[in-house]
Amino acid sequence: MSESATPPPAAPSTRTAAASPAGPASPAGPASPAAPATPALTPTEGAESGQDQSEVFRGVSESAGPAGGPEAAAGPGAAAGSSTVGRGTVKGIATRSVPAFVAGDELADLADADLRIVVMTADLASANRLADFAARHPGRFFDLGIAEKNMITAAAGLASTGLIPFVGTFASFAALLGFEQIRTDCAYPGMPVRILAHHSGMSLGYYGTSHHALEDLAAMRAVADLTVACAADGNQLRAMLRASLAVPGAVYLRLGRGRDPEVYPSVPADFAFGRSVRLREGADATIIATGSQVHPALAAADLLAAEDCRVRVVDMHTIKPLDANAVLAAASETGCVVTVEEHSVIGGLGSAVAEVLVDHRVAVPFRRHGIADEYVLIGPPAALYAHYRLDPVGIAAVVKEARAELG
Repeated sequence: MSESATPPPAAPSTRTAAASPAGPASPAGPASPAAPATPALTPTEGAESGQDQSEVFRGVSESAGPAGGPEAAAGPGAAAGSSTVGRGTVKGIATRSVPAFVAGDELADLADADLRIVVMTADLASANRLADFAARHPGRFFDLGIAEKNMITAAAGLASTGLIPFVGTFASFAALLGFEQIRTDCAYPGMPVRILAHHSGMSLGYYGTSHHALEDLAAMRAVADLTVACAADGNQLRAMLRASLAVPGAVYLRLGRGRDPEVYPSVPADFAFGRSVRLREGADATIIATGSQVHPALAAADLLAAEDCRVRVVDMHTIKPLDANAVLAAASETGCVVTVEEHSVIGGLGSAVAEVLVDHRVAVPFRRHGIADEYVLIGPPAALYAHYRLDPVGIAAVVKEARAELG
């Protein structure tokens, strides 16, 4: 089922979608902050097909999946040979539709041996596939309904008894709606609550600004004693979940929309929070990316390599604590640094990297690439990524612009 330029039909859920786009569809031009409504983007020519936005809440079944069969449902990001292909969750959502949402399955495996693990969600068990956990450990799964703040506080209470709660909801609801609860109830007392903040950035497309999360990293990295990390794909998420069991305090894990293309062909055995991963070598510039932007950053490096520009690509999966040594090495060894994130350029990865460079008095051509200080247009995610140059072609262009400053 392809994403269309018209608002999706209401999903059969107790939740309500954001306001429908008003006015004629427009593929270009940033929205004016003073405008009463944000115009809709039409899908770009040749943009990837993906999950219809109405499916976000209810999930899709194997028998009623997107047009074109299972392969179309998987989209270009689905990994061939993935162990999740052909399986479905307890409520019927096709795992091939959201192959990167492996938390429910992984946590169920971990919970088999660790009785401390409990899982909570807020009316989104099918959308985030935490229903997979509920099917295997029903007595340790809690759906609190549309009550995200209460869920986070309840998780802190469970953590105070020695449990390790994993709570999942949209990133906009977790970080923005539940900011006070994450700070005061979880991070401040050092409660081992793990926030699974899925559908981050602008990946909820048509649901609009109320459901977009382009400020969450800025908010979360300002909270003391909170680990903040972004998963690039399902395998890295599995590694993060395993590693999080050893973190004494609260953790904020930022996830995409479940369709993230494979970056890591297997679960990284040596994963550690605060230690970045150099995915590609290069001496002409460095792209430091996080989360959903790691895969397009690698593709951008491929495009640049065809032009004899060798670019290092670093997966800065942990925003806090940041791997400062990797930043300084990139600056000294490649002489040009570009950060890429599906987030505002204010306060997120770009700001964190800039702080390292300034603190160490390192002067190199540097660009923070993400969303400018504005509210994004409304449209299908693929069109949004292309419009804001967060696709491979756009990222490659930004790198060339930054390198031009080298003279």
